[in-house]
Amino acid sequence: MRGRQALVTGATSGIGAETALGLARLGARVGIVGRDPARTEATAARLRGETGGEIDVFLADLSEQAQVRRLAAEASARYPVLDILVNNAGAIFSERHVTVDGFERTWALDHLAYVLLTHELMPRLAAAPAARIVNVASAAHTRGRIDFDDLDGARRFSAMGRYAQAKLGNVLFTYALARRLAGTRMTVNAVHPGVVATKFAGNTHGWLRVAWRLIRPWLMTPEQGAQTSLYVATSPEVAGVSGCYFAKGRAVASSPLSRDAALQERVWTLSRSQMGIGD
Repeated sequence: MRGRQALVTGATSGIGAETALGLARLGARVGIVGRDPARTEATAARLRGETGGEIDVFLADLSEQAQVRRLAAEASARYPVLDILVNNAGAIFSERHVTVDGFERTWALDHLAYVLLTHELMPRLAAAPAARIVNVASAAHTRGRIDFDDLDGARRFSAMGRYAQAKLGNVLFTYALARRLAGTRMTVNAVHPGVVATKFAGNTHGWLRVAWRLIRPWLMTPEQGAQTSLYVATSPEVAGVSGCYFAKGRAVASSPLSRDAALQERVWTLSRSQMGIGD
């Protein structure tokens, strides 16, 4: 990975930080994206100390489209060529919140940010010899449905329901983008990292927060959870492989609903229209 440049979102802790660490250990120059300046700088310092590598810091709240666009502009200025993009940032929220752009926060952060950041960085990815885009999804997508009549949960909101919907959106987006990248030097794949002991439920309360604390001792470590992302981002074994869903280091079948090409295209068009970009 020496001479390669990578960008990892949601990289101040958990799976994102371990993914960035793994890329840096392999010799890549890594940009890490976080919201909190102190935490992001502290993570960068730790990664530099452990790897001796070049770690760049980018700050953005990816639930806000203006900040996603600013991040993309800053990353594009820093990296004329981008070899790896890991869309990893995401969260689950107990309460419904509408962003400044008018979208439910889970959908905005966990799904729309993937679509917009990838779109904005496409020229830099296209400049790479063989760019790889990794979308961190979840097995929760198997329980997801795209509620076109209540996409923002105005009538009915549940934390897990909105999270599952966004993760299904990730997989649908991956397949739709893979079709459009066919014949190029770029690939895109989705991954399920496993159920990992991270700060995943930090924005929740009630039964979900309690349940997460109870099961955490039996979950995978963040280092273990990052392995599939790292495999898809770097392994020679998956060079040229695109439009797949990976779990435990191998390509597996995603949900039947996620493989519905008509739904993939509908969500592709909807997502881009929500961000004011054409097809």
